[in-house]
Amino acid sequence: MRSLLPVGFALGLAGLCACQPALNWREVRPTGAGAVALFPCKPEVDQRPGMGLAQCEAAGRRFSLAWADTPDASQTGAALQAMSQALAAKLGQALPAAQPLQVRGMTPLPQAAQYRLDAPAGVHRLAVFAHGGRVYQALVSGSPDEASAWDSFVAGLGVEAAR
Repeated sequence: MRSLLPVGFALGLAGLCACQPALNWREVRPTGAGAVALFPCKPEVDQRPGMGLAQCEAAGRRFSLAWADTPDASQTGAALQAMSQALAAKLGQALPAAQPLQVRGMTPLPQAAQYRLDAPAGVHRLAVFAHGGRVYQALVSGSPDEASAWDSFVAGLGVEAAR
């Protein structure tokens, strides 16, 4: 009996491509990030000691993954909350209710979450999570908002055990 898995997998990939023709998804492991991400374009990576940023633009949206080390792993929850509140404050908004977030390999913390913020310049979708003493912020900003692009970006996130 022949397996239909390859056919189903191919149809699934074709469906993803059909929904997002301007996005060319690729797995990226930014040097020094200790993470893997699925970006729809080739990101530029800027790195400094203890922090970094990978970002690119595609289909009218900016996709980014930032990371930073906290001085003490016990501060990661507070750092995640501060990152979320800082973006909301920058947009002149109250932080909306947090939505659950699961990222492969993340440290389970109540502050790890995702948010959707509407602003005059477009929609900002934010996810914050951590691994040990390292905090991460994934962000998609722009217009029009496309939930499937956000879902693909978040689904492609993962934290690697060794960094």
